[in-house]
Parts: sequence; C-alpha cells; structure tokens
Amino acid sequence: MNKKISTSLVASLLLATNIYANDTIQLDEITVTSATKSAQSIKDVTSNVEVITKEEIEERNFSGVSEALNTISGINITSNGGVGQNDSIYIRGVDSKRILILVNGLRYNEPAGLSGAPLAQLLIDDIEQIEVVKGAQSGIWGADASGGVVNIITRNAKKGFHGNALVEMGSFNTKKYSTTLSNRTDLGYIKVNANRIETKGFSSFEAKEGSLDYGKRGDELGYERDGYYNNTYSVEAGLNLTDNDEVNFSYKKINAKYDYDDATSDNSTNKTDLNHFFKSANYSHTEDKYDIKLNIQQSKFDRTQNTFNAKSLVNEFGIQSTINYMNNANLVLGVNKQNFEHINDELKYQTEGFFVSNTNTFGKLLFSQALRYDNNSKFDEKVTGKLGLKYNFTKDLNTSINYGTAYNAPTLSNLNYTPSLQPETSKSFDLNVEYKNIKLTYFENRISNMIQYISGSWPNTQYENLEGTSTLKGYEATYKQNIGLNTLVSFNYTHLSAQDSDGEDLARRAKRQLGFGADYYGIDKLHLNINGSYIGTRYDKANKEGANTGNYTVWNSVANYKINKTFSTYLKVDNLFNKYYQTVDGYATAERSAYIGLKATF
Repeated sequence: MNKKISTSLVASLLLATNIYANDTIQLDEITVTSATKSAQSIKDVTSNVEVITKEEIEERNFSGVSEALNTISGINITSNGGVGQNDSIYIRGVDSKRILILVNGLRYNEPAGLSGAPLAQLLIDDIEQIEVVKGAQSGIWGADASGGVVNIITRNAKKGFHGNALVEMGSFNTKKYSTTLSNRTDLGYIKVNANRIETKGFSSFEAKEGSLDYGKRGDELGYERDGYYNNTYSVEAGLNLTDNDEVNFSYKKINAKYDYDDATSDNSTNKTDLNHFFKSANYSHTEDKYDIKLNIQQSKFDRTQNTFNAKSLVNEFGIQSTINYMNNANLVLGVNKQNFEHINDELKYQTEGFFVSNTNTFGKLLFSQALRYDNNSKFDEKVTGKLGLKYNFTKDLNTSINYGTAYNAPTLSNLNYTPSLQPETSKSFDLNVEYKNIKLTYFENRISNMIQYISGSWPNTQYENLEGTSTLKGYEATYKQNIGLNTLVSFNYTHLSAQDSDGEDLARRAKRQLGFGADYYGIDKLHLNINGSYIGTRYDKANKEGANTGNYTVWNSVANYKINKTFSTYLKVDNLFNKYYQTVDGYATAERSAYIGLKATF
C-alpha cells in the first residue's frame, strides 16, 4: 500500500472495531472512552462503536458535527433548514430525545428542550474524535442514553507551543474563522480556541410536497433568507501537582443567533438567540494499576425564541475509579449525582447513581458487563445494565454480541406540559460479524411506554406514554477497501424497520440508506474525495402518511492541497448535481454550494 494512503487511511474511513495497517506502517491505535467510561483500545471493546477521527474531519472539511455524524452507518440527520437550524439525529431509528450527546463527558442535552441536544450549534473545529456507541447505554451513562451515546472529544494540548488557524468563504455569503493556541510544559498546559461562522443562508421554508410551488427554491419564490451566526469560545487548562496528580479546568461558551421559519410559511420576524455555557473541574490521581477521578461540571442553557425564553441547567458531581487487575481485566466503579433544573418554570429533579463496569479477556474471548442503579427524586428507582461478548477467531475474523437495558426520563419541559408522564424503558440487542474489510450487524431496539406528542394538542400541548412496545430493527453492512496503490473506497448500508406497538411505521425513518466515498492520493500533495448518500423511502408522518421525503441521492466532493509544511488549502462542493430534496416536508436544503478554505498549522 502506498504511504500516501496508509497515513490517511483513518481519515478516509469510519472505524468500527478493527484497526488497519500495511506491511510497513502501523497506524496509531484508536482509544475510546464512551463504551465503559474508561480508556480502552477499540479492539478491546465489545460494544458497537464507530469513531470519526481528527484526520477525517480535516480531510472532509465538514461544516459541523451533524454533517460528520451523517456519514456513519445507521445514522440519519433531518433538519429544519440550513446551517444552524434545528437538527434531529436518528441512530438505528431511535431519535434525538433518546440519545445522549456529550462534549468531553459533559451533558449537551437540554433539560428545558423537547428535542434532545441542540446538535446544530456544535462546530467541528478542535475535535480529536467523535465516538458513537450504538444501542442502550444506560448501564453506563444513566437516563437519556437508550438509543446510544455520542461523545465529542476535543484535542489535547501537545508539548510546546502550537497553533492553527482557518479561514473559509463560500456560498450564501458564508464566512468561517477559527484558531487554536496551546502550550504544554512539564508543569501543565493551557489551550484556547475561538470559532466564528456567519452566513446569510437561504430561506428555511419551502413549498410542501403537493403544492404548486413544490420543487422551487426560496430565491425563486422571493422568500427572505434566514441568516445564522455562531461564536464559540473555549479555554482548557491543567496543572500537574505531582507525577501522579493532576487538576484541570474547562470553560466553553456557545453564542448563536439565527432566523427561522415555521412549518407553514416564510417568516421575516422569527429569531432565536442561544447562550450555552459548559464548565468543569476535574482532579485525577494515577497509579500503575488504578486511578481515581473526581469531577464537578455544569451545563447551562439559555434559549430565547422571539419572546419565549427557556433557561435550564444540569449540575453533576462524580467520583470514579478504574482498576486493572489480574491479566487483561478492567474494573470501573463510579458514583454521581445530577441536578436537573428548568429555571423559568421552577421545575427540578435529582438523580443519584452508582455504576460498575467490568471487562475480562479469556484467550480469544472478551467479556464485558455493566450494571447501574439510579434513584430519581421524581420517578421510581431504575436498575439497568449491559452485557457484551466478542470472540476473535483469527486476526481477520471476529464476532460480537451485545445486550442492554435502558430508560429515558421525561424532560422537565415534557413534565411541564404533562406532569403525569413516566419514563420509557428500552432493551437493545446487536449481533456483529466482521471479516477483514467487511462488517455485518443485526440490531433490534424495543421501547416500552414511548413518550410521544399528542397530535393536534397545540396550543395546549400534551404528551403521552404510548401503550405497548415499539420495535426498531434491521441490519447494517460496511465495506472498506484499497484499490491499487492510491485509491480507497468505502460503503455502508442500513436497512431499518421502525414500528409502534400497532405495527404502524414511525415517522421520518428511512427504510434504506446508503453511504459511499472514494479517495484518491495519486497526485503529490493533492487529495481528492467524492462522497454521497442515498436515502430510500421515508414518510414525514407516521403510518406512511404525509410527504415522501426520501428516494434521492446527494453527491459531494472535496479537494485538499498541501502548499507547504505550514499552509494547506481546500475546495469543497456540496450537492454536486444540485439535487432538490427535503428531509422534513416544507423545510429547505442547500442547493449546489462551494466553499474554499486556507489552513495554517504551526
């Protein structure tokens, strides 16, 4: 294999459970923390984990975290318009409200929200990797992880003084700027990061399917543009008290503003203003066989939509110890307390949790177990857990199986509308077989007492627990292969059946989806990529009703050129063939658009 490919292999592929290398260069081992709350090689984890690395982020030049996640098998993103508008993530058909989003382990799910985490506000710069753990994960993380966990991990400061800067401009009068400066010594480190994106955008509203104007974009219809800007700042610092003791601190602020349209018409006055704050302080003590970590952290959300304001926060306190015992055995013990508060409506509840996770290796067999107890002041006590087995027949062939239970608590906003709501409960199962560059997965999620909005209840909004069990099941297939010395191809396919207890299809879940990509490294200093996705039949409403927002293919392309050791440039073209489509009926997607950027690293 050509070295050009080998050094960019991780950048071009989404890793699952194998690490690839050629005959002469061993790729850096991928370490994940989200599966067990401890650092482990991805080869030593039974859970179905996929990782988007910093190399892939750099070479694909994603516009945001949502775009990056949309390239993973089993994941689909729907959006209420352009950049910064409300995004919803589905993992194996399980939607945003049931997926825990973390930034360096801090909760990003909004207690006063109704749609999970404000994913669209997460910019992509300064990310080391994005870990996606699929299936029920309450046995490790507690509530709100019934569909999986997404943990976004920022980069560590390297020894010495380092920095980078980015300038990007493109379609819709988009401008993007970012910079990171860091310095690490034997005493400690400090890192600062600043990001800004601003765009005039395009109209979020477009004509619905079936109307006379369907198929025309907002500019053709004379609709006003819905602009967006986002300023994100962060500071991280650490101090080495001794060779074994360290304290570190972090602070992150996201300030974003955007215009938005409702589902029925173009609107020139709707505006949203967001101010989100994330703070943490951590202490760690490390020995050869164990470590102890203490953390205090807060996630605070302040969201104003026109005259409506919602303020909420999560305060969390935790202590955790990881113990390495016997041969290849790993034990994690932890306790934490979480305080959830909806400030405007003076609603709150607390959760006290205790969890234990253990991983053992017996020859070619890997066995993991997790158990968690949660005591929620508003609801009954919950015990959840997960089990995983992985067997390596050879270095090229392995199989794994995972089973987990979970629960999903109503948000404080849910309870404000409907105080009688109770938590959902979930069970998930997946079976995986992997041989060289091919991986096949069967998955099944069962959700009981699913919380759902009562259609037509607005303005007296109400929610209910559906009777019975909703079932989401299907299979995934991924394939990755070098062709010749300079070309790399990848494919992933997902087939999904998502039905409620009456056997009726759930809304906005695509039956089939395909992701594909090809990378070419045969020209010195130049990397060329083409990628895309196909979305099959997908209905905007339940029971196959409403608009069919599926059956389309979108192609994108990227060209990266390394000018010298310090500077590189790129050209990115999205929606290469100018496909017209909607992911939510009545909300626009971008036409063909181009962006050019200049990067400096020192």
